Amino acid sequence: MAGVSGCLKYSMFIFNFLFWLCGIVILAIAIWVRVSKDGQEILSPGDASTNPYVSVNILIAVGSVIMILGFLGCCGAVKESRCMLLLFFIGLLLILLLQVAAGILGATFKSESERILNETLYENVKLLEAADNDAKAFQKALAEFQEEFKCCGLVNGPADWGNNFQQNSKSCACPSPSDSSCTLYDGKYVYKQPCISLIKDVVAKHILIVIGIAFGLAVIEILGLVFSMVLYCQIGNK
Repeated sequence: MAGVSGCLKYSMFIFNFLFWLCGIVILAIAIWVRVSKDGQEILSPGDASTNPYVSVNILIAVGSVIMILGFLGCCGAVKESRCMLLLFFIGLLLILLLQVAAGILGATFKSESERILNETLYENVKLLEAADNDAKAFQKALAEFQEEFKCCGLVNGPADWGNNFQQNSKSCACPSPSDSSCTLYDGKYVYKQPCISLIKDVVAKHILIVIGIAFGLAVIEILGLVFSMVLYCQIGNK
């Protein structure tokens, strides 16, 4: 350890170990959001290009890369390897720059994303009246969403179900006919609120999770850049 501050070296090791753990946490949260059934089947039953969960897929990739970089940084600190530390620094800098670019693009195309989400939901209304396999998968997803979030239909309420209403009415049935949130439709007391606003709320919640992780990660990445460069320079001067 001659020529290199032991405190700095082990601080760098501890930081990178925590950084590696952050990668695991980010990966776990991103996978949880991705596999969550809260609306994703409803948003894009057949066309992945309109699915707003693409940002979560990116976060899964970022979490995986962070785990690799954290391991690389730990090895670089323990072995006092300038090569590993430089690779760690470059990888971390690239991730930070990509996050900044993604944030700028997200802010720039926010209104476009909202428009695509609206179009997707409105286009999917026709699947509630259809009878093909894709439509049935979508109907099952919405029925589960209705039961959990106490809503009925997608955009216009129970009327969205058309001829399929009776077989799906149980998922949006009201427990009490006297409840102000209920309405009588086709002989059944169901929730009168359509699910579109609740689906948008779920998407917004998931986006906030992604943004929160991205901001926290940016702070950690900046600290990692500083630590790795200081240690890199000290190893070079010993």
